Amino acid sequence: MKRLKLHLFYLLVLFISIFSGKVHAQQTAEKFTWQTDYLLSLPDGYQNDTAKKWPLLFFLHGSGESGTDIEKVKVNGPPKLVAAGKHFPFIIVSPQAQDPNIGWEPEGLYRLLKYIKQTYRVDDSRVYLTGLSMGGFGTWAFAIKHPEEFAAIIPICGGGDSAEAWRLRHVPIWCFHGALDNVVPVTRDQQMITAAKRFNPSVKFTVYPDANHNSWERTYNNDSVYAWLLRQTRFTYKEVPLGQQQLKAYAGTFLGDQGDTVSLSADEKGLQAKTPHGISVLKPSAGNLFFIDEHLPVDIQFIPNTQGRFDSFIVFEQTKSVYRRIK
Repeated sequence: MKRLKLHLFYLLVLFISIFSGKVHAQQTAEKFTWQTDYLLSLPDGYQNDTAKKWPLLFFLHGSGESGTDIEKVKVNGPPKLVAAGKHFPFIIVSPQAQDPNIGWEPEGLYRLLKYIKQTYRVDDSRVYLTGLSMGGFGTWAFAIKHPEEFAAIIPICGGGDSAEAWRLRHVPIWCFHGALDNVVPVTRDQQMITAAKRFNPSVKFTVYPDANHNSWERTYNNDSVYAWLLRQTRFTYKEVPLGQQQLKAYAGTFLGDQGDTVSLSADEKGLQAKTPHGISVLKPSAGNLFFIDEHLPVDIQFIPNTQGRFDSFIVFEQTKSVYRRIK
């Protein structure tokens, strides 16, 4: 909870520095450009209706398509199907990684995604991510780093850091792998699915019993996969009504595992969290879940004890922080 208030402190410092009248050292404006090649496919009708926004499908290739020849990206997946004449109802962006030894870097992909959203008419609530092999690993990593961007993800024959899978608790996932895969063992994706399901019970995992490493061809040739994607929209928190008496069950003083203290009180304004850095209103969502902003992947989950008393809560942000009642 302490981290949630740091941005207010930084804004205050910035405000003071701007208006303090101090003379600062001279600075020059410089520019840094990060470059990557990518394939772009616009859906039929994109040019005709200039008001309509479209779903975006972000595709990450495998290691074999890395390099500087963009035509190699057409070897597999949606780019291959587009090249063969298939029409998709998506804007499709397929970047190319230059070095297979480095793989996909989430922050570079994030810059490209932001650029695409600024340049093309993207439906921000329907941004989808998929990839195969190295791109399957990239899909897990990119989504874990920026879960707030994606309405759904489809990693294929990949894997990732299962300790971070909790960050995908609000992202629909459909994962595919071949049981006979001797390049990336199926256990790599299984570990991710098992970890994600602890926080996201709607996760789907399809294992092809007769498939080796190439579990992507039948996946990308399956129209029901794209139909499933189009049914998904980006998660946003929805506030549910709770009376002041109900909110009082959450009131109290709690100590965090980093040594910070939060005082919760219920009044006509709602459940207020007071820290040394300010006050926030926690908005109730489903169950014992509260949030601060409907678009930010930050939520607070209260944990009842055996008597139903809420003696602790967890703040899910960049990390998980546990707070326990002290009075």
